[in-house]
Amino acid sequence: MIAKTSERPESPARRRILDTAAALFYAEGVHAVGIDRIIAEAAVAKATFYHHFPAKDELVRAYLEREFERQRGALEAVRAASGGPREALLAIFDALAANGAAAGFRGCPFTNAAAEYPDPAHPVRRTIAAYRDWNRGLFQELCAGAGDPAPGRTAVLLMMIRDGIVVGSDLDDPGSLGPVVRDAVNRVLSGGETPGAG
Repeated sequence: MIAKTSERPESPARRRILDTAAALFYAEGVHAVGIDRIIAEAAVAKATFYHHFPAKDELVRAYLEREFERQRGALEAVRAASGGPREALLAIFDALAANGAAAGFRGCPFTNAAAEYPDPAHPVRRTIAAYRDWNRGLFQELCAGAGDPAPGRTAVLLMMIRDGIVVGSDLDDPGSLGPVVRDAVNRVLSGGETPGAG
């Protein structure tokens, strides 16, 4: 389970380290960024860094846990502003497509980190798995609420679309994905048919 940052006070130095690491890890990759660079750009002493993060992998986990909290909050806000479960799913995928088309988008932090940590038993990969389990669970709950007869299966299909968005937005023209994403989600939620077609 991911600990909520709000449950533990965060010092300004720890926040600076995490902010710096998040920007560098996302822009350049986890393994490409060394501890000394993070220490220098965060303007903290080496002892301060190691007091908060005794190992780099602990910093990577903290970065992903904070991103998990951010995304959970963002998706829950989209859900709360929607009229119902199906509308929430469509709004979430609209938001994912819009995020993928935003300046500076470089893929999903979890997918990017997973490529650098191939061992599924590694603590970083377990953090990524927890995020994906939560995301899939949210989709399954919304599908069930929308009356889907096989919400677990549909949630897996939606995760595949989600993964396609975060990879395709980085590799292809993200501006063209919005209408295609909505069509794909509508087809999945309608059992393969576009609502109103035919």
